[in-house]
Amino acid sequence: MLLQTRNTALRQSLDQWFRANKIEPDMVGEVEDVVLLQFLRQHGRGIFAVPSVVSPPICEHEEVVVLGELPEVREAFYAISVERRLQHPAVVAFSEAARNRLFVGS
Repeated sequence: MLLQTRNTALRQSLDQWFRANKIEPDMVGEVEDVVLLQFLRQHGRGIFAVPSVVSPPICEHEEVVVLGELPEVREAFYAISVERRLQHPAVVAFSEAARNRLFVGS
């Protein structure tokens, strides 16, 4: 398995899931660099985990199939604004698109 480094939220959530399910993955690589992870997965060097929100474009552009989903494993995404109320049209559009398209059903 190709895993992100331990300092990432996704990896911490995966490690917790592995422990809870008494699974010890055979780690092929621990990768911090996104480009290296992309290279390894494009060359079939192992399985890997990504947030479900990004799996469709990865599957579409690479020879990758989804093996399964782990609803218990979650990653948080944040948009930070200095304004209490979103006012800038671009920020409002981004926020609405994320709410309506990316995070439906979460």
